[in-house]
Amino acid sequence: MSTEETTPSLTFEVVTLFPEVMAGFLSATVIGRGIEAGVIAVHCTNPRDFAPGRYRQVDDTPYGGGPGMILSVEPIAAALEAIAAARGPSRRILLSPRGGLFDQARARALAAESRLTLLCGRYEGIDERAGSLVDEELRLGDFVLAGGEVAAAAVIEAVGRLVPGVLGCGLSAGDESFTAGRLEYPQWTRPASWRGQGVPEILLSGDHGKIARLRRREALKATLARRPDLVAAHPLSDEERRLLDEETDLGT
Repeated sequence: MSTEETTPSLTFEVVTLFPEVMAGFLSATVIGRGIEAGVIAVHCTNPRDFAPGRYRQVDDTPYGGGPGMILSVEPIAAALEAIAAARGPSRRILLSPRGGLFDQARARALAAESRLTLLCGRYEGIDERAGSLVDEELRLGDFVLAGGEVAAAAVIEAVGRLVPGVLGCGLSAGDESFTAGRLEYPQWTRPASWRGQGVPEILLSGDHGKIARLRRREALKATLARRPDLVAAHPLSDEERRLLDEETDLGT
């Protein structure tokens, strides 16, 4: 999926044996709206189209024996070269369980790029020599997926939504979890009372200064309770400590 009317701020190239997996995701999310607006573009390239032989075989048995099949380096290299020839160079990323952890900070850094290529693995892995064709390797977490398509979709959404013009509200991406090493503050909506559970009265007061302080304080409390590792990596400032010491009436 792509648009030809404007030059997108960021183009994703996805190298995948299953481009149809990406189609539904791209059409049904905020990324789809970004594509329609011409702010971002996504192209899928199937390495099978570059595989030799009548059956377009893209995998083979591993040298030294072992279970499963390994993706061959030749069709992957050919696909990457075709992408560069057709649309120019890009930052190449292999989605791999041994890669660096993909987090919000990495998403922000990648959102500053103009072109990203995401290489999706399959089967029992990719020929080790494919590593020389990419700029970095990334993982979503310490678990194994059947293929890289789910990881590619996560990277596209996390990075793409940070591109100006993709989200409906320009402030949305700057005031949420992990933006400053903190979780987002808790949120409520109507009704004001539900099964005996109320909404903090300050949120109904119209006092935007108090609301802002309450939200920041609750974000800090949530981070301390649920993600102390974030606080260890980003220690509390003196201002944050004072904020936590305040006696704020939640009105619940």
